[in-house]
Amino acid sequence: MGRIMGRSAQDTRRALLTSAGDAIRSKGVHASLDDIARQAGVSKGGLIYHFASKEGLVLELARDLLTAFRTDLANQLDPDDTTPGRLTRAYLRTLLTPAEDETAARETIALITQLMTIPAVADLARREAEALQADLDADGLPSDVLALVISAADGIGSAPLWGARSDSPEHHQLISRLTEITRRPHLWQDLPWTSPG
Repeated sequence: MGRIMGRSAQDTRRALLTSAGDAIRSKGVHASLDDIARQAGVSKGGLIYHFASKEGLVLELARDLLTAFRTDLANQLDPDDTTPGRLTRAYLRTLLTPAEDETAARETIALITQLMTIPAVADLARREAEALQADLDADGLPSDVLALVISAADGIGSAPLWGARSDSPEHHQLISRLTEITRRPHLWQDLPWTSPG
């Protein structure tokens, strides 16, 4: 049988994905199907009943993480905000809202980093990143302002991996300033920058 008594097929799949993430975080991308099945409390045959191969399981784990991010992003959209930069501001909130559990945030970032070493996952993530970038490009902000805000958010969003805190007064002030840049991009563009060279 492909699942434990009393556990639905969906619950078993979820347990297998969670166990795959745990196994990869602790043993790396070479964690075996046996390791994952044991951690999920199913037989190896039960695992294969739900995921025909390790590659299929790992790709589904990556899809699950990407879908969770897109869901978080959609949940951060402000229904009352209809001005240019709306999606970019949601992106800021998604990445920069302090995590309730810093350890879990750090573990998720570490897991994604390990998964990205698998070519099929890297390809999947690249396609998702291109789709997200297209959505951000259509968000109505000047390209240089968008690049600044997204790069800052991406950099700060990885801070938990290094043990940095994400709830300091400076952190909150930076979020506020980045948000203001998206609301008044002309202020950024009017600064006296010189071109390289």
